[in-house]
Amino acid sequence: MEIEIISFGKIAELVNLKNLNIDGIKDTDGLQKHLEAAFPKLKEIKYKLALNRQIIHANSPLTSGSVVAIMPPFSGG
Repeated sequence: MEIEIISFGKIAELVNLKNLNIDGIKDTDGLQKHLEAAFPKLKEIKYKLALNRQIIHANSPLTSGSVVAIMPPFSGG
């Protein structure tokens, strides 16, 4: 299964991926573990995931063609 990875800010400097083939990873929890294993410094940064333009607050299933954004903390104003 292939998904698109988008990263912002400081995270974009650490995670230099555009597309990722994630055979065996079926959900966002699995993806997060995979990314943190591939990019250990990611464990040290607080971040949120968005799946198909929606910020997620719980584990969510991934499908081929999903777009996952890795975003640093932000505040509105």
